[in-house]
Amino acid sequence: MAVFLLTACKDQQQPGNLQQVVKRGTLKVGTLFGPKNYYIGATGQRGFEYELAREYADYLGVKLEIVPSYTLNELFPKIDNGEVDILAAGLTVTPERLEKYRFSPSYANISQKLVFKQGREWPRKIEDLSGSLQVAEFSSHAENLQALKAKHPNLSWTETDEFDSDELLIEVMEERLDFTIADSNTLAISRRYFPEISVAFTVQQPQPIAWMLSKQGDDSLLSSVVEFFGQAHHDGTILTLDDKYYGHIQEFNYVDTRTFIEAVGDKLPKYRTLFKRYGEAMDWRFLAAISYQESHWEPHARSYTGVRGMMMLTLPTAKQMGVVSRLDAEQSIRGGAKYFQKLINRIPDRIKDPDRKWFALAAYNVGWGHMEDARVITERLGGDPDRWVDVKESLPLLKQRKYYKNTKYGYARGDEPVRYVENIRAYYDTLLFLEKDKGDSPAVEAATE
Repeated sequence: MAVFLLTACKDQQQPGNLQQVVKRGTLKVGTLFGPKNYYIGATGQRGFEYELAREYADYLGVKLEIVPSYTLNELFPKIDNGEVDILAAGLTVTPERLEKYRFSPSYANISQKLVFKQGREWPRKIEDLSGSLQVAEFSSHAENLQALKAKHPNLSWTETDEFDSDELLIEVMEERLDFTIADSNTLAISRRYFPEISVAFTVQQPQPIAWMLSKQGDDSLLSSVVEFFGQAHHDGTILTLDDKYYGHIQEFNYVDTRTFIEAVGDKLPKYRTLFKRYGEAMDWRFLAAISYQESHWEPHARSYTGVRGMMMLTLPTAKQMGVVSRLDAEQSIRGGAKYFQKLINRIPDRIKDPDRKWFALAAYNVGWGHMEDARVITERLGGDPDRWVDVKESLPLLKQRKYYKNTKYGYARGDEPVRYVENIRAYYDTLLFLEKDKGDSPAVEAATE
């Protein structure tokens, strides 16, 4: 009886899951290394999951401690043994996982695609599969294949703890593996560097992804997470992060991506030194991406509007920037870099990166006045004129009379600067990956600087 009472008292004194985090002063979050979740960029820790976890730690008023893993079989034990409080790794909510863990509200949906390298025979359905299929051990891909095997008894595959899903895509590209399964968000990033990755068919329709919590202890931490996600959806935190990491890669154009990669090898070497010389203030690869969008790195490029050269400068802008000949590659690159920096400096200090860059890019394309008109429209419609994710929805409205008639600068093809910004972000992202072997920072820094 005394032992029972002592145990009961100890249970009553045991702080709840949330109280333990607050008392410790640190939120411990397990995640996976990779461009979607967490990586060390040129300016520090980055990744969608990292930034969302940092927002939650700030919400709690505690420090964030990231505990990264390389594989799922290394990650899951960390929540099982209490080493971390939460797993934030883009994890799919599956029936099997629901039996073992608690989950936060979903913040995205992803589908699973069977992929192969362009050039081999295209399987249209599971019955057409002939060749090696491999997925990561303990992944939702493995769970799904196991469920599919009941309907397709001849389906066979292997599971690996040596490679994650990103690395398996490289195995397919290097033709050491015939097929793998990739999540749609992973594929959106990877096809920017490996355009020959082709989608055979959808293996699993969209499923929610969420943070994972242990079922041990009380519900206090989960309740806090639910409240945080409600706020993060309401105040636009999740929408802003989604645009930051995925806003520029929603659509894939094989020909455009392939052409750009070829130009990096064929044309860029001739101008790399110039981009490095005049792009120090913004990262030379960002300047190179702007130039590719403008002229495809053609010094004598000309637009029907009269702009010319590597950076497609107008005559008045060229004169302001001290450019004598717009057809001189060095003068054009120098002038374009100087003009872009001038636009950056005009943006209010309260607007931080990366939105400062996106606003400046849009202004480079459509003009500062139209950019300001779009911000005014955004505010009138109840959006935030200091957030790119809101303003990019308003820019196309400059084509509609009911909106532009009440603006200072009038009509503009406002959809063009939106595509312009997204294209440059995608080119920059690809450049970071292609140039990383030359001593530069890792891929996807483009989405996070």
